[in-house]
Amino acid sequence: MHSAIVVFPGSNCVAEMERFLEAYFKQKPAMIWHKDTNVPEADLYVLPGGFSYGDYLRAGALASISPVMEAIKKKVKKGNKVLGICNGFQILCETKLLPGTLRINDNKTKGPKMPIGTIYRNFICKSVLLEPHDYLMPSVLLEPHDYLIPIAHGEGNYYHSRPKSVNVAFTYKDNPNGSVNDIAGIFNKKGNVLGMMPHPERAFEDYHCSQDGYKVLDMFIQ
Repeated sequence: MHSAIVVFPGSNCVAEMERFLEAYFKQKPAMIWHKDTNVPEADLYVLPGGFSYGDYLRAGALASISPVMEAIKKKVKKGNKVLGICNGFQILCETKLLPGTLRINDNKTKGPKMPIGTIYRNFICKSVLLEPHDYLMPSVLLEPHDYLIPIAHGEGNYYHSRPKSVNVAFTYKDNPNGSVNDIAGIFNKKGNVLGMMPHPERAFEDYHCSQDGYKVLDMFIQ
């Protein structure tokens, strides 16, 4: 199987995602620049974490109108799989490939305040437990298991006006950011687009908090 990473100005998790995908697929992923309109064929396209365009306007807003996203939308329509991690999840919501929006973390969290532009956001960086849900992945639930995966975000507070209509992939066991219904990740209706705030590419090495990142890919690309 082949994978590809979409790279935007400011993306800072590309190297980690490259190592993760190479370890999983046993071959290097292709790199797609944000200005590309003809993208190589791949079984999985990944929008990585990082502060694309410096999170100006709001996280993911400028990246969502990059030329490459029109090509990604066409791939989604064809049935190719797209995974958005952290800022990638925000971009997918901005492009309407996924419903809802990501807001500034609820200030009940006690993490350090991080200045970005003129706004102070509660930035959270820690490992969290995720509970997988049964939308399009019954095989995972044959052996119930919580995933231990790190988060690192200031705008991960997922919101949807009708959260029960959302196809939930993961929920937080202990909500760190105020997300509605504890939502940590969601699918589109077809199940070929997955967005999540936690970073599976930081949960696969021996020195990481766990190797549960692999299970995210197992679940998504099976």
